[in-house]
Amino acid sequence: KQVAVIAPTTLLARQHYKTFAERFAGWPLKVRQLSRLVGAKEAAETRDGIADGSVDVVVGTHAVLTKTIEFKRLGLLVVDEEQRFGVKHKERLKELKADVHVLTLSATPIPRTLQMALTGIRDLSIIATPPVDRLSVRTYITEEDTVTLREALLREKYRGGQAFFVAPRIQDLDKLERFLHDNVPEVSYIVAHGQMA
Repeated sequence: KQVAVIAPTTLLARQHYKTFAERFAGWPLKVRQLSRLVGAKEAAETRDGIADGSVDVVVGTHAVLTKTIEFKRLGLLVVDEEQRFGVKHKERLKELKADVHVLTLSATPIPRTLQMALTGIRDLSIIATPPVDRLSVRTYITEEDTVTLREALLREKYRGGQAFFVAPRIQDLDKLERFLHDNVPEVSYIVAHGQMA
């Protein structure tokens, strides 16, 4: 069976491709990439390999989702950060998902996806072991608790680490900034979002 790994950006797709190519070096698997950064000749060879089944793993961007891509024997579809794909691409993903196993990945799942996992509509897997030499990350899903948030932020500050607050909307950033200013004045922070120049 074939595997398709799809990421929303060329950078992320290239990182995944490099990882797959390194991990499967020496195995009898043909790993190829497909994105706008791949030359026309290589892209054509990859498309042909997908169609005739000679490409075992293809890693790419939405380029893998075009109607011109025909998999001979797709068995697993891995989608990284599905929430970042557009409506057209999600429709194509639905078509591909019909008869194959699907694994969706996200470091920052949207509330709908998280709700589907927590209610059992979607299965949930958590990678609980960090890479070698990486301190473990603790994730809590809880009601807002000022004392717990303050303790966690200060603990991270005093151990020399960093913390991230992720807000679902840019409009929420002012509230988060006020919270940090009022409740954890010991920490320095910056605000960043996708609409900054």
